[in-house]
Amino acid sequence: MPTILEPGQIEAAASSPPFLYLPPPNLFSLRAQRLEQLAVDHPLADYLRLIAGLCRVQQQLLDDPPAGAPLDMQRIELCQQHGLPPFAADSLTREDDWQPYLDALLQRYAPPAQSAVIEALETLRAASPGQRRAWAVALVSGQYSLVPAALVPFLGAALQAAWSHWLLSTPNLQLKPGDSLSQCPCCGSPAMAGVIRNRGKHNGLRYLVCSLCACEWHVVRVKCVYCEQSKGLEYLSLEDDRHAANQAPLRAEVCPGCNSYLKLIYLENDAAAEALSADLGSLMLDMRLAQDGYQRLAPNLLLAPGDE
Repeated sequence: MPTILEPGQIEAAASSPPFLYLPPPNLFSLRAQRLEQLAVDHPLADYLRLIAGLCRVQQQLLDDPPAGAPLDMQRIELCQQHGLPPFAADSLTREDDWQPYLDALLQRYAPPAQSAVIEALETLRAASPGQRRAWAVALVSGQYSLVPAALVPFLGAALQAAWSHWLLSTPNLQLKPGDSLSQCPCCGSPAMAGVIRNRGKHNGLRYLVCSLCACEWHVVRVKCVYCEQSKGLEYLSLEDDRHAANQAPLRAEVCPGCNSYLKLIYLENDAAAEALSADLGSLMLDMRLAQDGYQRLAPNLLLAPGDE
């Protein structure tokens, strides 16, 4: 029997913000462009340009994905019926559907003439499917110590391209909130950062950005996404002559309750900002917060913690 909504409920439903936003089809091109802009006069310019080059290959993989077995639509539908992430990273990384994306990335990527980069690519080419699988499982589960640091950006780039392609190419997804505020409803991965939107009737709402598939889901503001408390939250940013502290395009929401933080990108202060590039461009803020004893729980799959 269908549910009948009263007039007040109808108005509330009509004004409710969308729970989910899918990434744009040119996601990786946007990231590459932004990284190139951020690299100008940046102390980590070479690294940002390296990642920009990887993002361009990711866009190629999204536009022209490698041939592979189709995903199990019956399993995807079953997951949705039970409110589970249909592209659960902890299970799909143990299968091999993503490995053609790594092979294609290794084939299409033209590396800079840096011995460390070339050596990392050769290591991935020579690795067995089982070894690659073990590294991927460790990476998406946050066990960075089990993955050689030099391999992380290339392995992470392939995984991101695969999951974003699956997300964008699967119609009529019905996704529900994860077990925690910081968990992606699509793949179960943790959020990388948050974005405060700046347009339309949902201006000012916060959406978290998945570290793997890049989908965005709505989470109310002024609440720690890890322990869900609101008391004592602070918003910290790097000193910048161009912006007042309360107008910085990127600020860390710091929670004294669980001693963690999450970066937030404010589009009203920089409409062209993008989560992954903004995160990589603000690693000095992570260093400052680490010195103050705060822990980062949000992964960036293109950067090994403590690695430049």
